Amino acid sequence: MIFRPAKKEDVVPIVAMLADDELGAKREDFKYPIPNSYIEAFEHIDSDANQELIVVEDDNEIIGSMQLSFIQYLTYKGGIRSQIEAVRIRKDKRGEGLGEKMFLWAISRAKERGAHLLQLTTDKQRPDALRFYEKLGFNATHEGMKMHF
Repeated sequence: MIFRPAKKEDVVPIVAMLADDELGAKREDFKYPIPNSYIEAFEHIDSDANQELIVVEDDNEIIGSMQLSFIQYLTYKGGIRSQIEAVRIRKDKRGEGLGEKMFLWAISRAKERGAHLLQLTTDKQRPDALRFYEKLGFNATHEGMKMHF
C-alpha cells in the first residue's frame, strides 16, 4: 500500500469514491465523462503548494483518497494548521483498518510540514465517523458553522 500525490488520471476514481455514500450521492455529479469542473478543481489543487490531494494505492488500484490543506496564520505565533478533508475509502475496502492507516499517515505528514495541529469537520449525520475520529485522538473542542451559497 502506498500513499502518493494524486495525478490527473486519478480524478475519476476519486470522484467515484466521493459520490459513493449517502451524502456524497446528493452533492457529487459522478458520470463518465466526469464534468470538467472536477478537472479544473484538480488543476487548481495541484498547482497550490499548500494543498495535497493524496491517493492510497494497493496493487496498482486506488482504494482511498484525502485532501490535506496547510493554512498559515498569525495566531499560535505564526503557526500552520492542517485541515483534512474528503477522506474516502473504496466501498469494498471499508472495515479493513485502512481509515486508521490513512489518518496516521496524515498526522505524520502534517507534523512533517510543520503544522501544530490537524483539524477536521464531520457531518453530524455521520455519528460513526465522529466516534472513529475521537478514537484516533481528535477532540470536539469547537462548534463549527457553515454558510452555503
